[in-house]
Amino acid sequence: MFELQVRVFVTPRKGILDPQGRAVESSLHSLGFKNVAGVKVGKYILLEVEARNPAEARDEAKKMCEALLANPVIEDFRFEVDGE
Repeated sequence: MFELQVRVFVTPRKGILDPQGRAVESSLHSLGFKNVAGVKVGKYILLEVEARNPAEARDEAKKMCEALLANPVIEDFRFEVDGE
């Protein structure tokens, strides 16, 4: 068994209102960053997963995302597994 790092990125789905993203975008504009648009605020989750190989860690990470880490109605997710 190996302990593999999995990095999970959860973001609002396209077309879903993101009030936090809009607030950040507005604040950036107020600070003079006028060239910023379409800001989305999401989550970054770092996991250490015990697995026999990266493929097994990937399967486990996908199950975790679908069961708890992301809301499939309003969020998308992607992840990276060490060793892939």
